[in-house]
Amino acid sequence: MTNKHVAVLMGGWVHERPVSLSSGTDCADALEKAGYQVSRIDVDRNVAAVLSELRPDVAFNALHGPFGEDGCIQGILEFLEIPYTHSGVMASALAMNKVKAKAVMAASGVKVTEHLIVNRHEIGREHPMKPPYVIKPINEGSSFGVLIVREDQAYPPQELTASEWPYPDVLMCEKYIPGRELTCAVIGDRATDVIEIVPTGGGFYDYDAKYAEGGSKHILPAKISPIVYQKIQTLALEAHYALGCRGVSRADFRFNEQEDGTGELICLEVNTQPGMTPTSLVPELAGHEGMSFQDLVSWMVEDASCCR
Repeated sequence: MTNKHVAVLMGGWVHERPVSLSSGTDCADALEKAGYQVSRIDVDRNVAAVLSELRPDVAFNALHGPFGEDGCIQGILEFLEIPYTHSGVMASALAMNKVKAKAVMAASGVKVTEHLIVNRHEIGREHPMKPPYVIKPINEGSSFGVLIVREDQAYPPQELTASEWPYPDVLMCEKYIPGRELTCAVIGDRATDVIEIVPTGGGFYDYDAKYAEGGSKHILPAKISPIVYQKIQTLALEAHYALGCRGVSRADFRFNEQEDGTGELICLEVNTQPGMTPTSLVPELAGHEGMSFQDLVSWMVEDASCCR
C-alpha cells in the first residue's frame, strides 16, 4: 500500500481520445486497487492550471496522439516539476515524428522502410512511388489516416484531395512491406516476448482491428524461428535506446518471409505511449511473463521521474 498521489491524464481532444479514455480508466482502476490515491483528469487546454492546483506526486500519462505523446504534455510536466511516466520530451517528440524517427533508427542499424514526404494536394493524379505503398500522417497513431494503395490501383486514393480531409496536408508515403505483423515491447531495460497480430477481417491492423473485441488474433509467442524472434527483441531494444525512450515502449515490425520475398525484417515505428486498453498488446505481453496489469501500472508509477 502507498499514499502516493497519482494524477492519471487521459482523454484530450485529438482523434485518439476514446482510446485514451479507455486506457486511462483501466490504469486508474488498477492503481486504486494497488493502494494509490488517484485523481482522474480528462485533459483539456487548461491542464497546466489543473495540475498546478492538484500538485500530484506523479502524473501517469495515458494520453495518446498529438499533445499527449509528442513532447507537449511532457514539457508542461517538466515545467511544473511533476514526475511522469513513459518517455521524456525529446524522445516523445522524436518517436512521434515518423520521418525523423526513421532517420535515427536507420542510423543505429535498425532497418526501416523506403519512404517519401508528400503533400496530399500534389499526389491526386499520379503515384508518388510504384504501388503497392502506404500513405500515413507523420504525427498520428492508432492507424488514423492510413491508406494502403494496392498494385492494381491506377491512381492515388481520391480522398486525399477531399476538402474534409481531417489530417495535415504533409504526409509520409512508404513502401508496402508484405508479410507478418509482429510487435515487441520494452519494459525498463528488457525486451518482452513477441506477438504476431492477425486481423480477423483479413485486412491491415487498422483502428477496428486494434480496439474492437475480436478485431484481431494475437499469437503469443509468435510462431517464428528463434533467430528472427531474438532479432526482433534485439531491434526493439536498439530502437528504444536510439530514440532515447524511457519506461515502456513498443516496436512494430513487418517480416516478409514469402517465397519470392527477401526475408527482410523491417521496423515500422516505435510507440512511446502504447495502449493500455483491454485489447492492447503491452498488457498482454507483460501478463505472458507473469506481470499483472496492476503490477505493470504500479511499476510505471514507481519508474516515473522528470528529466527523462
